[in-house]
Amino acid sequence: MIKIKKISFQNIGQDIQVKKPWDDVIIFVLNILIAIPVFIIAHQNLINLDWYFNADRIILFLLIIVAIQLILRLLRTLIIFLIILYLVVLFYGTLFGDYGFNSVFEDYNSMMYTMSNNPNPQDIIIAKLLPFPNKSKIISAIEYQNPKVRNFAIMATSKNFKNIKGYSDYRTIIQCFAVFKEINQRWNYVNDPKDRDYIATASESLLYFSGDCDDHSVLMAAGIKAIGGTPRLIHTKGHIYPEILIGSLNDLEAVNYLIKNELFPKESHKKQLHYHIDERGQVWLNLDYTATYPGGPFLSEEILGALTLN
Repeated sequence: MIKIKKISFQNIGQDIQVKKPWDDVIIFVLNILIAIPVFIIAHQNLINLDWYFNADRIILFLLIIVAIQLILRLLRTLIIFLIILYLVVLFYGTLFGDYGFNSVFEDYNSMMYTMSNNPNPQDIIIAKLLPFPNKSKIISAIEYQNPKVRNFAIMATSKNFKNIKGYSDYRTIIQCFAVFKEINQRWNYVNDPKDRDYIATASESLLYFSGDCDDHSVLMAAGIKAIGGTPRLIHTKGHIYPEILIGSLNDLEAVNYLIKNELFPKESHKKQLHYHIDERGQVWLNLDYTATYPGGPFLSEEILGALTLN
């Protein structure tokens, strides 16, 4: 006579339960894997209290670890299914271009690096809003549709940072940084004629990469705009310099990591990024001719006006 084994949820739980001490090891590993993306999401969406040594974020991470550990212990019998589900979700995201293994790694690196190497925000100090000097001439001089300017920008992207892997969301910004590097490493500061404010066109500046701050800003804005970036020019007392739109503070974390570790590691070593935040909460990074890396120190702080080139 064949005996039929009685099936119950208790029997199923006993069959799939992992033996000690491996259940604790698996729970701990899964806890870390889950805690990292959860912490990234929480970090990006919760207000940063700016405590010393990022103590608020350390406490947040520990609270997430404890909470997930308690939940996983309650679900001990389903631990194998949770592991498989987690890996399948990340594998699917990796294959179809959504959030996957590489995204977790990149976001975690960017976040942790920014927490230990904070960029330096600079308040926009507007003493008195004035008309942007030579506005119409400058706009005309920014010949971003000129074939010579476009070809120069393309050459710069082929010469610099072409082999950077990953960070597909920041491809345009990386290419704009390539234009920045090509211009700034060649630039030779030359004054305008005496008693005259001469504004060279972008194509004209390509001949010798020489001129004053106006000419540098025009060429930088044209090169960036020619490959899809968004530049703007900042007018201060006796100076004009370019900036590039980075995006949100979350984007700044990834850009900070890229500049410090991938693109300009020597130039930015032990230095901070300098940037402005506009009234919309958007981050603009300094690209002055005096900077050896994007986000270098500002030459002048007091802002009199801004010209955005959308």
